[in-house]
Amino acid sequence: MKTSDFNYDLPKELIAQDPLEDRSSSRLMVLHWRSGRIEHRVFTDIAEYLRAGDCLVRNNTKVIPARLFGMREDTGAAVELLLLKRREKDSWETLVKPGKKARTGARLVFGEGLLHGEILDVLEDGNRLIRFCYDGIFEEILDQLGQMPLPPYITHKLEDKNRYQTVYARYEGSAAAPTAGLHFTEELFDRLQEQGVKVANVTLHVGLGTFRPVKVEDVASHHMHSEYYRIEPQEAAKINETRAAGGRIICVGTTSCRTLESAADNEGILRPGEADTEIFIYPGYRFKVMDELITNFHLPESTLLMLVSALAGKDQVMRAYKEAVREKYRFFSFGDAMLILDD
Repeated sequence: MKTSDFNYDLPKELIAQDPLEDRSSSRLMVLHWRSGRIEHRVFTDIAEYLRAGDCLVRNNTKVIPARLFGMREDTGAAVELLLLKRREKDSWETLVKPGKKARTGARLVFGEGLLHGEILDVLEDGNRLIRFCYDGIFEEILDQLGQMPLPPYITHKLEDKNRYQTVYARYEGSAAAPTAGLHFTEELFDRLQEQGVKVANVTLHVGLGTFRPVKVEDVASHHMHSEYYRIEPQEAAKINETRAAGGRIICVGTTSCRTLESAADNEGILRPGEADTEIFIYPGYRFKVMDELITNFHLPESTLLMLVSALAGKDQVMRAYKEAVREKYRFFSFGDAMLILDD
């Protein structure tokens, strides 16, 4: 299977640059993947497709203001940092631009001295390990100095940081939002729970590996970067009980899906706990836990598009994407949504 098999043409004007004023007013494409039927709805209509006994699984990670702008202490040259993963209390794996001169031992300054960093190591993939020094609480300094790490295809300034967070975001640690969840409001969750739909939470801190382009032509040769996840015992029990009772497991986004599929045994029983995952899901994969999926429209040749194709079939998904372009859906992080149903 080739990476180029997952390419499609997308007019630039369909890349959503701003979030909608009302989260749940986005459009919703419903793909019934076995029959091939496609419906065009609005996101609040999702309640019509969910029923009592179903379990929605959502990723409650919280995006940190992970983009920092500073300078080299010795030369004053500008430097940009993206925090990817906390290794220890004050040590982070980071992406540094420009990277050519970001050598071990280099010292960096941010916010006129509020925050200092020293490059401890250059990692195998080119990322840098940096130790920070500061007075006070790191999270408060980061909130003061950092910017939300919007994807490069979003060029507009985000006026409200909370619009790149889900309404249920709780645990800080992500470098990108689990964007399928951006469509939900508290009112919509209340409506679903009144219908008897259960909601379970998992945590996966989203790193850049999820969004990095696949640079190999043979899909099977691609290697995902590691991401941390955690599932609490009561949440695993809720999901296992739903499956045992014949209810559907519907993941809100690909990160929720990857968490469940990483933590399940071969019988599809979910194990609580925490670990790192490098799971890469592409066509041919057999899902152990997830039945159906709520997701956004993803970049061409991306691992996310491959995951969606593993569930609904590459030909069906690429046909649906062509229709989304024709119907002028909004694409990517602030774009519209797709519900993939197994019927």
